[in-house]
Amino acid sequence: MIEAIFFDVDGTLLSFHSHQIDQEVFDTFDVLKKKGIKLFIASGRSKNGLHVLNNYPFDGYIINNGQCCYDENWNLFSENTICKEDLEIIISEANRIPFPCGFTMPDGKIFNYRDERVDAIHIITKNDNHPSGDVSDIVNKKVYQAMAFLDEEQEKELVKKLKKCESSRWHPSFCDINSLGSSKAEAMKIFAKKHGFAMENVMAFGDGGNDASMLESAGIGVAMLNGSDSCKECADYVTLDVDEGGVMHALKHFKLI
Repeated sequence: MIEAIFFDVDGTLLSFHSHQIDQEVFDTFDVLKKKGIKLFIASGRSKNGLHVLNNYPFDGYIINNGQCCYDENWNLFSENTICKEDLEIIISEANRIPFPCGFTMPDGKIFNYRDERVDAIHIITKNDNHPSGDVSDIVNKKVYQAMAFLDEEQEKELVKKLKKCESSRWHPSFCDINSLGSSKAEAMKIFAKKHGFAMENVMAFGDGGNDASMLESAGIGVAMLNGSDSCKECADYVTLDVDEGGVMHALKHFKLI
């Protein structure tokens, strides 16, 4: 019996073409709630990037790839940040290679610099128009996540140098760097404990490499057809593309609607 469902946002609920979530999906959320199923968001976005949810009242929010957990009233009750030592390494490498890197903090994101790679991602997400500026003092800030524009080989080399961080990727252009062991999957377990439901009674939807562990940890993991291979490999079921109503298709397949 499914008691809770966790939804990724970009590429899962949110189309990269329309940049909207279909109203039919929101209507279906109401149906699921009436059945007593709790609904949660599990996104790589920060809090100020979730305007795309149209203020829908979810039962909780996982943001920054699991670094922050908020309850239904947006009260923060769990958070993880990147340690000062690793921030120093990331900044040093960003200057040496160099590469654009966005640092997500409680009050927003700042890039060391922007180039065409950052602009191209903003065209896709409509969520990465943050400014660039001096990040020399970023090591003294509370940083939840670093958005590093590296290829996969560069990513591996950087992560080897970090002491308490790991990376995940949902797009070829960049990876997200977060504190070690604080993924969407771990945050999902925090909510399970908080609300008293078992993980085998959880369904999770995702499309990227940063969703893979979440789908693997859930009782039923659903990957979008437009998702990455690593995500699909961890899923119990691969549904249709986000632009083909993939979420709705899966909910019908599992007879939840």
